[in-house]
Amino acid sequence: MPPKPPKPPAPSLSPPRPHLFRHPLPSFLPCLLLSLLFAVLLALVSARWSPLLALDRDIATALHHTAVTAPGLTQANKVFSDWIWDPWTLRALLAVAFIALLRRGQWLLGCWVVVTAAVGTALQQVLKALVGRHRPVWPDPVDSAHYAAFPSGHAMTAAVVGGLALWLLRLYGARRRWRWAAAALVAGSVAGVGFTRVYLGVHWATDVLGGWLLGAALVAAASTAYARRYGTHR
Repeated sequence: MPPKPPKPPAPSLSPPRPHLFRHPLPSFLPCLLLSLLFAVLLALVSARWSPLLALDRDIATALHHTAVTAPGLTQANKVFSDWIWDPWTLRALLAVAFIALLRRGQWLLGCWVVVTAAVGTALQQVLKALVGRHRPVWPDPVDSAHYAAFPSGHAMTAAVVGGLALWLLRLYGARRRWRWAAAALVAGSVAGVGFTRVYLGVHWATDVLGGWLLGAALVAAASTAYARRYGTHR
């Protein structure tokens, strides 16, 4: 008589536990982390925390000395800051992307991008007015700027426009090498515009850092909200 086959294991009565990364919270973690870092920086700047202010002064003083003694390098920084990486230049590039999306029939995505950029501009102006931080003052300035200092509008606009551009490339399935090339270009531009603003003596280093953090947080929030509402494809 052949042996009986073993009985299959009884099914578990407890429901399967969902995987951690299927929970909606982790998708918002980058936005939450960036927002938390910005909130900490905002609190320190608003409280005029002396170690942070001292670091700002040291960085600004060292770069301003170079700006005064190297007029050729200073002029190059002005060209990059006032023309190539100017917020209106970057917004014009975003307008081109918006028109391209409309021509493809992607009006919802195009509006999402434009509204995100508009929210970023409004947010930075509100924060500038609320914080009311003064810009650096020099006896021998090499450049000038308007409005309050924190956060840097140039830095935040570069982070928002660059982040949105990388997000669109990912949505449209651009090849990996093109995405890496674009990421390198965006990273260089975002870092470069931040450097020029401090080098020209119109911002403190923490103004630039605040603009980067807030801009990245806004793009993370906008892209995550779009993905949860409409999926990860265009």
